[in-house]
Amino acid sequence: MLSRTADNLFWLSRYVERAENMARLMEMGYRMALMPAAGDGNRSEWASVLSASGCAQGYDPDMPLRQAEVADYLIFNRDNSSSILNCFENARANARAMRTAITAEMWEALNNALMELRRTAMHNLAKTDLPEFIDWVKRQGALFRGATDSTILRNDGYDFIRLGIFIERADNTARLLDVKYYVLLPETSMVGDGVDNYQWTTVLRAASSLRAFHWVYRDDYSPYHIAHFLILNPFSPRSLAHCSEQITNHLEHLARHYGQRSPVHSLAVETYSLLTQTRMDEIFSQGLHEFLSDFLKRNQTLSSAIAETYYFGGQ
Repeated sequence: MLSRTADNLFWLSRYVERAENMARLMEMGYRMALMPAAGDGNRSEWASVLSASGCAQGYDPDMPLRQAEVADYLIFNRDNSSSILNCFENARANARAMRTAITAEMWEALNNALMELRRTAMHNLAKTDLPEFIDWVKRQGALFRGATDSTILRNDGYDFIRLGIFIERADNTARLLDVKYYVLLPETSMVGDGVDNYQWTTVLRAASSLRAFHWVYRDDYSPYHIAHFLILNPFSPRSLAHCSEQITNHLEHLARHYGQRSPVHSLAVETYSLLTQTRMDEIFSQGLHEFLSDFLKRNQTLSSAIAETYYFGGQ
């Protein structure tokens, strides 16, 4: 496969996943801001979403940190490279660049999503009913993945698509958990109370993991078990451990396909081994924020190593 095509497939899937993940971050902020004890004007929750999204630097400091302004910045702002609109625009640009490498169903799912997002009605929906807009974005991500999984060949192109999905998903799960850290920074006295427990369950809801968590841990919604489910549980589809396992597996597929291994494979195995050998007690002792920050750096290094190994141009 040409490196340009591999690059386009990798980033196509990353941008679609990123759009959905940005919606999940906003869902967390929205749910946390519903709590009466959350603070004045929901400021801390939306500031937390900005900080965890990695987009805070581009946010106008003169703009208020309220739902309307932050949501508009994360959804429609053209200057924010990770806004949902830009993600869908970039995803379609990558799809168009190698139109013959994807199926008609994949193209239609992506093109239809962008056309609908550009309509004035969607701008109004985001302002008047943010939860419904968030659900719409998540549905578009699910439609694209469904079209991909049911129609594309299981060749090296599929591996690059899956690599993009799980690199981006691992990044998002770490950021969802980190929102919890940022929210509690101003008021550490809240740790362990009803607000704290509610905020932990919002992490599960934003990750679409509430029912799956209940199957494993029943009604024990403790921070320990929620963090374990989203970090170390290999059966949780959005956990760091599961994402890392999938990244390692698809890199192994590529190594067999091309008949060559490289340092990126060892790097992926190292990250996966870290997650399989670490216990939650050790993570909490180290500090959840510190662990997640280290993982995000590892994930970024792995992404760059994949690009270098397969000669991506970078986006």
